[in-house]
Amino acid sequence: MRDLVVIVVIALLASFLIKTFLIRSFYIPSASMENTLLGEPGHHDRILVDELVPRLIPLQRGDVVVFTDPDHWLGDEPQPASPTGPVATAADWVAGLVGMSNHDSAGHLVKRVIGLPGDRISCCNGLGQMSINGIPISEPYVRIPPGYTAVSRDPFHTVVPAGDLWVMGDNRYNSSDSRFNGPVPIEDVVGRASVISWPITRWNWLSSYPATYNAVNQTNP
Repeated sequence: MRDLVVIVVIALLASFLIKTFLIRSFYIPSASMENTLLGEPGHHDRILVDELVPRLIPLQRGDVVVFTDPDHWLGDEPQPASPTGPVATAADWVAGLVGMSNHDSAGHLVKRVIGLPGDRISCCNGLGQMSINGIPISEPYVRIPPGYTAVSRDPFHTVVPAGDLWVMGDNRYNSSDSRFNGPVPIEDVVGRASVISWPITRWNWLSSYPATYNAVNQTNP
């Protein structure tokens, strides 16, 4: 029994350290990133987030990132329900300790990085494309409803401030992102989402689509 307790404690400690410094799990509560990530009721994807980004590894355009709500972005969006009862509360505490609690996702959002500090971003050109630093990009991940051609229903032009990111959902016609709420401070980024971990049928790596941003990456803002 003593050895079992020691093993459990070591496992929990290791999981806690992994959650704190390396990998953390979140689930997706909204549809703003569909079809890349599913967030409709009953179809919530769970993702693994690499916390070395941006602590040690710099962010890139195209990265899918999780960040804390910088200024009441969430509004009335659904949030993970708090557990009820002592057993459920204890189980949720243990799950949260190792980064597997749904409640651990509260107060966080997930979007795709479009612009880095200094980038000039505008939308849309005659083909419905967004441009970064004067270069139009083709975004295969954007979900566009039937009857529309532009990657954003709302035209905009912005310059990303120093220390901030311009983030947008892949489901552009159903996403309250930087177009409406402004840029996100880099310091609010928890990490880069790298894998859909659950359900098993949805397991997949999350791409940053480097080819989309290749030409932009060769320019300076």
